[in-house]
Amino acid sequence: MSSPNRIVPGPKQNFLTGNLKEFRKDRLGFLEHMAREYGDCVSFRLGPKKMMLLNHPDLVEDVLVTKNRLFIKHFALRNTKSSLGKGLLTSEGDFWRKQRRLSQPAFHRDRIAAHGQIMVDYTQRMLDRWTDGQHLDVQEEMMRVTLEIVAKTLFDADVSNDTAGASAAMETMMHVFTQRVNQFIKLPEWIPTPLNLKARRALGHLDRIIYDIIVARRASGEDRGDLLSMLLQAQDEDDGTGMSDQQLRDEVMTLFMAGHETTANTLAWVWYLLALNPDVEAKLHAELDEVLADHPPTFDDLPKLPYADKVITETLRLFPTVWLLGREATEDCEVGGYHVPKGNTLYMSQWVIHRDPRFFEDPLSFRPERWADGMAKKIHRYAWFPFGGGPRICIGNSFAMMESVLLLTTIARRFKIALAPDANVKPLPTMTLRPEFGVKAIVTKR
Repeated sequence: MSSPNRIVPGPKQNFLTGNLKEFRKDRLGFLEHMAREYGDCVSFRLGPKKMMLLNHPDLVEDVLVTKNRLFIKHFALRNTKSSLGKGLLTSEGDFWRKQRRLSQPAFHRDRIAAHGQIMVDYTQRMLDRWTDGQHLDVQEEMMRVTLEIVAKTLFDADVSNDTAGASAAMETMMHVFTQRVNQFIKLPEWIPTPLNLKARRALGHLDRIIYDIIVARRASGEDRGDLLSMLLQAQDEDDGTGMSDQQLRDEVMTLFMAGHETTANTLAWVWYLLALNPDVEAKLHAELDEVLADHPPTFDDLPKLPYADKVITETLRLFPTVWLLGREATEDCEVGGYHVPKGNTLYMSQWVIHRDPRFFEDPLSFRPERWADGMAKKIHRYAWFPFGGGPRICIGNSFAMMESVLLLTTIARRFKIALAPDANVKPLPTMTLRPEFGVKAIVTKR
């Protein structure tokens, strides 16, 4: 049993701001420092918000699985409701459970397998524009192609003519989220500050795209085989009701934003790591030359591309797109032998745990081979958790892994990617983990 008097160790705190200054200055470094210095449970504060950082897979499992009903999503994620509404990422309780039930069939293996060809076709279309020796930002390229893919697979729309506008709107929403987390005093979103006005314009642009598609699809009643068709047809098994336009908009907005941002950033980190590790790149090319020969990959090829899958898995270990998970206690409870009062937030960092030498040998090295011989089943289930875990595990995890491997193999089959001399690649932890200055590269035909 925990003792209410047992004090959780942690760094010194400023009376007013807590540890907000250190967190703002270097989020990843601050989390790593706390884990190294204070152990598996660390107490800190961001302004008035009391936090605990959990740095062991057992504790992650305790919060996400064993005691999941004692927690809700943390305050920073709840602040995204103005943009994401009550989608799967932000909703709670019975409403979330109903939405998850309605959405789950859209992510059935056979359903997402049908999208494999779209992913490859759109990637091929992008590659047809690349030229030998061209300088480009591969993160920008990944953002563009994954946005087009998610629009096509989600609601059978070709947004190639408005990719720049939609992508810029999403960039703005990510920037606004980060700025709001950094604010010590948070002004209501209805106050017309420059930040709030910028967010309102960006959200309006995305809403127009999504609502236009929902209205047109309801009017036609057509099943186009995309995710939106599944969501439109979904009926609750208990009361036979479907989703309102508002609910559809919230789910589609969540999938639209998360579905392109996460995969694009994962692939940007893949190209960065492959450029730094030519031995790994050579092994990947050898597998592609043997398996694919003269044809682009298909869904059926995926089981024959185990090394490509390991490259993605290892990239998600070193540069997890979701680098921090938070849960807020809805009642007093105990975690790690410490008393957790109602309202306190518990953080679990994939960045920290994935790089912990207790769970991974030589953790800072990029070694896809480490995932050979069923290693994923040998390590603790929550030593690697890029998609979260428990009942709230990412509904699109299989979709994301399939897309990542198909895009990686489609591109690497045709091009080598080297870092440009002026490349400056640094992780920027916003709502996702992205390269702050992109990934400037030179592409060379194979």
